[in-house]
Amino acid sequence: MDTALILLLSVLGLVLLAAVLVFSTLRRRDLRNAREDTPATDSGATGATGTALEVAPERTGREIERDVAMERRGGGSSDVSTAPAPLALPPDEETLGVTRRMVLNRGIITGFSLLLSGFGAAMLAMLWPSLSGGFGSKVRAGKLDDILKEIEDKKEPFYLAAGRFYINPYPVTDVPKAKQVQAYSAVMEGYEKGVVALYQKCVHLGCRVPWCKPSQWFECPCHGSQYNRVGEKKGGPAPRGLDRFPVTVEDGVVIVDTKSVVQGPPIGTNTTGQEAEGPHCIGATKE
Repeated sequence: MDTALILLLSVLGLVLLAAVLVFSTLRRRDLRNAREDTPATDSGATGATGTALEVAPERTGREIERDVAMERRGGGSSDVSTAPAPLALPPDEETLGVTRRMVLNRGIITGFSLLLSGFGAAMLAMLWPSLSGGFGSKVRAGKLDDILKEIEDKKEPFYLAAGRFYINPYPVTDVPKAKQVQAYSAVMEGYEKGVVALYQKCVHLGCRVPWCKPSQWFECPCHGSQYNRVGEKKGGPAPRGLDRFPVTVEDGVVIVDTKSVVQGPPIGTNTTGQEAEGPHCIGATKE
């Protein structure tokens, strides 16, 4: 499991934990406040005069019928009206009324939850590789034969904006010399298949390096750094050759791993011996 995934899971876990903690805290506060706002009513409650209310004893149906009959005969007054009122029980927590304070607390919970969700989504978008196969993931560039034919016909590298890389041929006859360069060990599989995938960014200050068709070199317009066809430094202030990506070929399809940026070769590396084939587009700055 890589560092980005571990960090992503940690952030999501903290977000969920914070949401649960806030919700449970505000929920307990709602219930406590509702109990305080509800008057206690039980057998010990007092009346308006401050005297304790007494609950009349329960009477049987036969006693009630007898009193009613006596009332009809004029033998006494019925005390049916004095039948005991039902005891008031404490309110159920689930059926408590919604107070203004509870509405405010729930609004805070909702707002805080939305904030945490937005933060988590932003972290997810930043750390998780693009599901469409863009930069930061393994990119399927296309069929090897088609790519090489397009390069030969146009006399310029195959460029894939979504992956931020150029693909150029690497002469198979120069692979033995490349194997002697330690910086090339991580990309040797692509060289053996006849291709190199170069990061579009200049290693000097990060400008995108365009292709100069007359010279058949990469030439940076920002400060004049120059690189040959396979990204080895030829001039300007760049501290090394262009960075590159590992390449594999599966079922004839070129796959470029843009998750792994391999540092370019040191100054002086020149495995192909390719010199400028025409006028430069940019005047190189002296080293």
